Amino acid sequence: MITVVIPLYNKAPLIGRTLDSVAAQTYTDYEVVVVDDGSTDDSPEIVAGHKFSTLNSKLKLIRQTNAGVSAARNRGIVEAQGEYIAFLDADDEWKPNYLATQMALVEKYPQCDVFATNYEFRDEKGIVTPTLIRKLPFEGEDGELTNYFEVASCSHPPICSISIMVRKSVIESVGGFPIGIKSGEDLLTWARLAARYRIAYSKEVKAVFYVEGYKMSEKPKRVPAEDDVVGKELETIAQTFHPQHIKHYISHWHKMRSSIYMRLGMRRESLREAVYGLKSHPGNYKLYLYIILNFIPKKLRPF
Repeated sequence: MITVVIPLYNKAPLIGRTLDSVAAQTYTDYEVVVVDDGSTDDSPEIVAGHKFSTLNSKLKLIRQTNAGVSAARNRGIVEAQGEYIAFLDADDEWKPNYLATQMALVEKYPQCDVFATNYEFRDEKGIVTPTLIRKLPFEGEDGELTNYFEVASCSHPPICSISIMVRKSVIESVGGFPIGIKSGEDLLTWARLAARYRIAYSKEVKAVFYVEGYKMSEKPKRVPAEDDVVGKELETIAQTFHPQHIKHYISHWHKMRSSIYMRLGMRRESLREAVYGLKSHPGNYKLYLYIILNFIPKKLRPF
């Protein structure tokens, strides 16, 4: 059986659509655990009153005081009865054969413990943008993702929080999702899994990630955490497990932080992150560009 874990916080307009996509799955041996993380809107009432009787018999709603998305997911892991756990966010959705595709990967790649599919971005107008996934190590529609950190360093994330299924024992072995990290907690979890376990991957798009309209020129909504816990943990993974290309991935992480700081006008912090990134991977040419852009007046920058 699969346990579908959905963390929920103030998604009243969207959670019904998400649950509809679960109810429409062609693979039916699953349960749904929705963890309401202290919502202040009608989200839990919408879940409790969901009209699909086929889903109601499979659905468990758990309420807790607000503790963050990692805590909500971890509570769902504890409550899960299934051998496998599939994660889904409360404002996204799956295509009808998502779970069937994941179980096909389980059968085809029994040596793997982590399973993922491709996904797409969709905005509020319904415009779809495909992911850009480079350097996959296989030619067919699916295969084993043996170079996760290389792919993740030069692509959209090959794994995201709505496109992964994992054995319960395996997600428990890495401690679930880290608490107290406001950004990057999911990326750190995937890195911990990729360093220890084998991943089966399907190129087929089976999940839909809804995004707000966003442009590079827009000011980021969140300042990166001053204490870079994710970066430190990635270094620990590198020193402990020595996975291939993780230094490239660490450099990529610092590049993302440098970009955010630069767009916020925090030049010193942006330069610091660029230097950290170059120490991990001197060939990350974009970081040299970021250093140059930090010394160009903001009105003259391309973004």
